[in-house]
Amino acid sequence: MGLPPRKQIEEVLARITDDDYSIVLPEGASIVDRTKYELCKKFVIHLNRTGVSQADLARSLDIDRSRINWISKYRIEHFTIDKLLELWTKIDPKCELKVS
Repeated sequence: MGLPPRKQIEEVLARITDDDYSIVLPEGASIVDRTKYELCKKFVIHLNRTGVSQADLARSLDIDRSRINWISKYRIEHFTIDKLLELWTKIDPKCELKVS
């Protein structure tokens, strides 16, 4: 089995946008960015463990589905720590934020 035809690869690449992949936290990221990243990771783990859809989670949190999509792709630039923590406490009201 070989690679797909070049034309098919080019068509797929043309459809991919900047929002189609998850962000990787760069080395030396600020404490703020690391905290937001860790909060996003909690949402991703929750989505995977529960099997709930992004649309259902968005409805339960009363936010737009695109916001959950951004969270699940670690688009931390769209959020403050406050907002992510506010949303997460709707899922886990007993959560605690610890600074080490």
